[in-house]
Amino acid sequence: MSFYPISDEYSKLPLLEKFESVTEADVHRAISATTASPEDFLAMLSPAAIPFLEEMAQKASQLTLQNFGKTIQLFTPLYLSNYCTNRCIYCGFNTTNDIPRTQLEPSQLEEEAQAIASTGLKHLLILTGDARKKASPQYLESCMEVLSKYFPSVSIEIYAMDENEYASLVKSGVDGMTMFQETYNEELYPTLHPAGPKKDFRYRLDAPERSCKAGMRVVNIGALLGLDNWRKDALLTGIHASYLQKKYPDVDVAVSLPRMRSHAGTFKPASIVSDQDMVQNMLALRIYLPRVGITVSTRESPDFRENILPLGVTKMSAGVSTEVGGHSQKGEKVGQFDISDERSVEEMRAALIKHGYQPVFKDWEPIGNNEVNK
Repeated sequence: MSFYPISDEYSKLPLLEKFESVTEADVHRAISATTASPEDFLAMLSPAAIPFLEEMAQKASQLTLQNFGKTIQLFTPLYLSNYCTNRCIYCGFNTTNDIPRTQLEPSQLEEEAQAIASTGLKHLLILTGDARKKASPQYLESCMEVLSKYFPSVSIEIYAMDENEYASLVKSGVDGMTMFQETYNEELYPTLHPAGPKKDFRYRLDAPERSCKAGMRVVNIGALLGLDNWRKDALLTGIHASYLQKKYPDVDVAVSLPRMRSHAGTFKPASIVSDQDMVQNMLALRIYLPRVGITVSTRESPDFRENILPLGVTKMSAGVSTEVGGHSQKGEKVGQFDISDERSVEEMRAALIKHGYQPVFKDWEPIGNNEVNK
């Protein structure tokens, strides 16, 4: 399969040269297009598009209202385990980092679930490090026996799996998956992932499609902005999302826009992604893919998250902890990364209402699941 359907006109140049070759006329034509092409997307991500951000913002806002209304879905992550066998040099869970390692037992998971459910949230994202012997598929299925009592929608953000393993998790109640490719630069990828199962670039790249085939309702992808030139990763993320949308029309395809944050370890981003860069990325993505969900997490500051509400975002996290057991257990813990927006679920709800948005706590009910309504 291919995520690189750039025309022959552009394919003769390296990506960075393609961005530099874009003219203002190319950008104007891209914004005006009824349906944006990959070349139009590239043009809107280019430096030449910076003077057009206001015009792009108007169109992106119009498309977002048309397809999603003034709604923001709220969710929170629940970290099940921080054991990891990878040596990703930018991650706090890196197996070489000297941090306390732990994994939730059933009683602890029940406490976490109850603590999160008490906030009113019904959409949950569960995460682990990449340690299959610890957080095995069987362990995840056992966790779903607890979580399905509280949440109608549970997504996973874990290690890459085979199609049959995704299918088993779907059968257990998992309805969504998130998989960050981290960077789409296949040459840089081994430097960032020197050891561990995650070093297999192609296996990870194909994981979202395997989950689509396995019956996942929602598939969310993204790149960790700052690991490489952000424009290249943004372009290929969008083309990847477009590929999945076209091939699997029954799947709700979404994109996250995370940028590097502080973490345990010494890694420094290869490039600094500014607020303006983030906005340009979101606007171009919304115009290119009007129906794609866009998630902005608590990696971003409260002011930034509120300011971008009209520009394309459809989903935000709230009441976040990146620590194992962080929602119900107190004490010194180490999270995967530092967060910038520490507001509670209620504070996020109030902020959204203040700006005229409807906070959505639940928009999905699996057939036959009545426990979460009791």
